[in-house]
Amino acid sequence: MPTSTHNPLGNYRLYVALSVLFVACFLLYPNQGKFPYQYQKGSTWTYETLIAPFDFPLLKTESEMMREREEKASQVIPYYTFHNDYSSRIEAFNRQRVPHDSTDASYSLVTETVVEALQNVYSNGVVSSLEGGDDPSEVIFVLKGRRAVETPASDVFDVSKAKEYIKVNLAATTDITELDTLIQSLHLDQYIVPNLVYDQQTTETIHREAVDYISPTSGMIYSGQLIVSKGEMITADIAQMLDSYKAEYARDFGYSGPLALLKLGQALMLLSMLALLFIVILLASPELFSNPNKFCYVLMLFFLSFLSISLFQRFNADLLYLVPFTVFVLFLLSFFPAKAVFPIYVTFLLPLLPIANNGMMLFCMNLVAGAVLIISNKYFNRGWLQFVNSLIVFATMLLVFFAYRLITGGELVVSSRYLFLLFINALLVVACSPLSLLFEKLFSLVSRSRLVELTDINNTVLRMLARTAPGTFQHSLQVANLSESAARDINADTLLVRVGAMYHDIGKMNNPQCFIENQAPGVQYHQGLSMKESAMLIIKHVDDGMELAKKYNLPSVVVDFIKTHHAKSQTLYFYNKYCNEGGDPADIKDFTYNGEYPQTKEEVIVMMADAVEAASRSLKDYSEKSISDLVEKIVDARLSGNQLNRADISIREINIVKESFKRNLISVYNTRIAYPDRK
Repeated sequence: MPTSTHNPLGNYRLYVALSVLFVACFLLYPNQGKFPYQYQKGSTWTYETLIAPFDFPLLKTESEMMREREEKASQVIPYYTFHNDYSSRIEAFNRQRVPHDSTDASYSLVTETVVEALQNVYSNGVVSSLEGGDDPSEVIFVLKGRRAVETPASDVFDVSKAKEYIKVNLAATTDITELDTLIQSLHLDQYIVPNLVYDQQTTETIHREAVDYISPTSGMIYSGQLIVSKGEMITADIAQMLDSYKAEYARDFGYSGPLALLKLGQALMLLSMLALLFIVILLASPELFSNPNKFCYVLMLFFLSFLSISLFQRFNADLLYLVPFTVFVLFLLSFFPAKAVFPIYVTFLLPLLPIANNGMMLFCMNLVAGAVLIISNKYFNRGWLQFVNSLIVFATMLLVFFAYRLITGGELVVSSRYLFLLFINALLVVACSPLSLLFEKLFSLVSRSRLVELTDINNTVLRMLARTAPGTFQHSLQVANLSESAARDINADTLLVRVGAMYHDIGKMNNPQCFIENQAPGVQYHQGLSMKESAMLIIKHVDDGMELAKKYNLPSVVVDFIKTHHAKSQTLYFYNKYCNEGGDPADIKDFTYNGEYPQTKEEVIVMMADAVEAASRSLKDYSEKSISDLVEKIVDARLSGNQLNRADISIREINIVKESFKRNLISVYNTRIAYPDRK
């Protein structure tokens, strides 16, 4: 019966790590309180009547901001550059002669009238055509030097309008009747050229700035003004005032009580979150307490989440929509089974609730997106398919975002800024996921993807094992099947167990013929060797296995299975023969493995499966009773030999493992019908 001499919860280092995390998070906690009221449009105000305690601006709603942007976007005011180099055109006209049929007096008057009209036309400005086609802008801006002068569009001229203007002036100052003929003879097209040039770049820049900058406020709420009365229904107008009050409160006031009480509240809140994290690990993945590296890894991820929330809330709360919290799901899935990931991930999101302005919305968005990602990552976790995960995360967050807006605001109008932030958030999930490789090195962990690679029988080590020691390879596969089934029954790590089982005997490759499962017919390797020599050669496969593991860079967690699969048991076949032949039983040390005792459930399962599978090959009768007796005998030998003293496994779990072994061995060695020979 295993009597645990190592209680992982009694390890003081766990509590030191938690204390360090508490201090680090406490120092990062923003010095601001939470808005003291919870409200929702359409509900009843359950608090005391609220009077504005200070002046604050009334913020516009998203729909109002969107509507103003659309109006600004539809109003394009063109800009024109004014060129003041038209005098040469007027002088050129002055030098030309009026047609010969005009008298000298009329000639002088016509010239003066046309020159004066041209000066007026050019000073107002001449365009080739007004931007806007049939519906030109009512006003334009004329750039004269560094000044932009707002000018009615009706005051500027094109060539035809300028001619008409000159004609009207001539009619008013002369008595010439054939004005059309005169205008034609003056060739005014040569002297009327555009001096207002459309400036497309300036027009687009100014228009873009006008669209981008929309005043976020629409008035003021003054100190002493009623915001909402107790029991009053929260209408859209009241909700807008409350939102404005909340924004001003968070920005400039935040907390009005003593700082000591604020810090005490923050400390208690942080203690509650860390206590919940501890309980979640205890219930969902207690093996973490036995693995300091994994435990510290989880604490580090919690700290990164808390750091992101605190910093962005302090400097720009809107950027919390940009933080890819769902990538923590991928960081956890890299090293932990899926069943343990979700509850731990939930604790990473908890700081959003007491710290972030829109904590509930952010919490719900990332919670649902993370849950969906746990499922989708099973199917889209390689290559470009990871971007499918990003799209799924984006769609999920967007759905929750819209749902929350409908509940709280009753509208679907959303700023493009938030859509952009959420889209970048989803892309960052894929961009940040390779960081798990860095964490793998920093914390000496083995990722799930690495374990999957190790189970591939086409990798170098397993191919060598199958080629040089085929019997051992088949034995390892059978041990892997037994171990995986038993691990599933007691909620142990099935993938890790399978890897450990497939590599536990790789040391036999160095001397395959030494082991009976690899010996060719007629070969008797141990003939002529003493019992001690044979035992030494058998025992050596553990040290050989560790050397090969180091040579091929196998993870330390795999090496642990090699070191523990025989623990400190004996090579009983040779030891018993040695004693039967008159040897001293006190020489048992020469027949004892120099391994290490298993500590985890997974190591215990592989140890027992290895012994059971090897012993089952020597059975003469594969009846249900003989298999059951064999399993009981092997496991009892491990218990009575104190091989499981340090193992984190209960008697109940050992019994479940035994039943699993029996069930699987019976199915493997089931009785088959003997086919009769044909006579």
